[in-house]
Amino acid sequence: MAPARSRLAAAVGVVALLLAVITGTAAGAASAAPLAAPAVAAPHVSPGWVCPGTPIPAGWVITQRAPAACNQAGAWYMQPVQDGIWTCATSPIPPGYVITMHNAVGCSGIDSWFLQLVRPAQWTCAGSPIPPGYVNTGHMDSGCGNIGSWYMQVAHAGLWMCPYQPVPAGFRQGAPNASMCSGLGGWYLIAA
Repeated sequence: MAPARSRLAAAVGVVALLLAVITGTAAGAASAAPLAAPAVAAPHVSPGWVCPGTPIPAGWVITQRAPAACNQAGAWYMQPVQDGIWTCATSPIPPGYVITMHNAVGCSGIDSWFLQLVRPAQWTCAGSPIPPGYVNTGHMDSGCGNIGSWYMQVAHAGLWMCPYQPVPAGFRQGAPNASMCSGLGGWYLIAA
């Protein structure tokens, strides 16, 4: 009878252990601390074709388009951003990059943009992000394939700032001048 009781006790112990593993609780008087959720590894991302609606990871851009792919919905080729890269107009623009050239028929018939890392004293296309600490100080209607371009500089007191942009932190607008920015007007930038 003793051997049967010890086998029964062992079986009950195994069942209790399995239940503890499955439910995350310990059997008996003492309770184990809850288990931390296992770390979820970031999905492996590699350059390649994706269908519409696929999230583009941070720091990646869309560089090509295949109009007939994905059951005629079109497909996009994504890859990591780099300084000096042509992207489709539908591509995200990662922080620290600006649009410096435009091609109206690039990317299989839709617009494409040339992205570069932001630099002081740089011409950018209309619609380009203005990174923190920079201001547009000049304008040219015919730039960037006739969509317009803006001359961007590091903000400092004494610059004439063009309209249609936020005043950077640490500065305020001074006197206006209607003749600045190719006649669009502008404001004198003053340290706050």
